[in-house]
Amino acid sequence: MTWQVPRIWEDGDVWIIGGGPSIPKQFGIPDKVVRNVIKGSSSPDVYSPYMSALHDKHVIGVNIAYQLGDWIDMVFFGDGGFFLKYQKKLAEFPGLKVSCSPKTNDTPWVKYLFRDKKHPRGISSNPRSVSWNGNSGAAAVSVAANAGAKRIILLGFDMKIGGNNTQHWHDSYGRGAITEERRLKKMPFHKHLRGFPAIAEDAKKRKIEILNASPDSAIQCFRKVLVKDLL
Repeated sequence: MTWQVPRIWEDGDVWIIGGGPSIPKQFGIPDKVVRNVIKGSSSPDVYSPYMSALHDKHVIGVNIAYQLGDWIDMVFFGDGGFFLKYQKKLAEFPGLKVSCSPKTNDTPWVKYLFRDKKHPRGISSNPRSVSWNGNSGAAAVSVAANAGAKRIILLGFDMKIGGNNTQHWHDSYGRGAITEERRLKKMPFHKHLRGFPAIAEDAKKRKIEILNASPDSAIQCFRKVLVKDLL
């Protein structure tokens, strides 16, 4: 059954956390801790003490970012493969579990939103849907906007691999380190970037400010800021 996003964050700030490698750098997380997360020997929740400044904020964790801790208010994902792999752990997550993956439509503990086919890029104005934009992080912007956010902060939206040729904790999906050849052929970032100009346009119409707290991000549509300046 389709859910309708309630106005739970009216006129507030909402942080959306992706999986980019800029996250640990901004919170001073030691390299050893980061390496263990990338290798999969530690869960992302080892970052939680370093990110305590966000614990009282409104936060959406995209995909595996929900594992940062129970201070994440909502997990959002649109990938069916992610759901099938993490289904058991997702069910145990105490926060809101929201998805636009058709595979979750009949799962009672998941709040299902359909993909807005009339407005596939940008921010959906229908609180029962999201503009998919080709990726979960961009789709989560529709959720934050329809929850009433006045300002949305994108964290870990690098849209590129890190200097060590990895995708940060996205390697937990089983992809591992990648070769240059595979990066050129397989990395979907060029597709992921396509929806952000439309998101910026819709946000301006709705008078929603979007800040990109990912300093080296490939997204150029929003003002870039440092986490320390916001907190």
